[in-house]
Amino acid sequence: MTEAVKNTVKAFSVSIVTALGLGAECANYVYIFFISMLPIIELRGAIPVAFALKMPLLPSLLISIIGNLLPVPFILLFITPLCDMLKKTRALEWFPRMVEKRVSKNSEKITKYARWGLFLFVAIPLPGTGAWTGALVASFLDFKFRDAFLSIAAGVLCAGLVMCLLSYGVLGLIF
Repeated sequence: MTEAVKNTVKAFSVSIVTALGLGAECANYVYIFFISMLPIIELRGAIPVAFALKMPLLPSLLISIIGNLLPVPFILLFITPLCDMLKKTRALEWFPRMVEKRVSKNSEKITKYARWGLFLFVAIPLPGTGAWTGALVASFLDFKFRDAFLSIAAGVLCAGLVMCLLSYGVLGLIF
């Protein structure tokens, strides 16, 4: 995560906490929540940041999972109609083509095993294999909403547990 993105997300989190009249201790939780919503970074980046901020494991995991899953229903429901609309706009037609190209790279692995493939794709905590990409792939492959969301949610939970083990377990022993 670049320093500019980090500072923007942190400032936004503090603004929300201040506007809602919450205590300063809530700022880090809001920060983790927004980090987990960011594409590519997602929960895989939020949990190590929570560890670095010395936040407790369970609330950090729960907030990261909720933040990571929040965009998924919107992606599943609206990305295909949005891309269809953008394809008709000359200046923006590159975006859906780029998304389809990226999705097609991952689709073969997922279609072979359907729901299990989607689960495994999201569960492996590597860059580019998170809930956002999983939802894009599921949407373009016409997965049923329920099947896609449950597979992605299970994958996010599994990835969260792996990241907690790595961050709070392995890094916790080192530091």
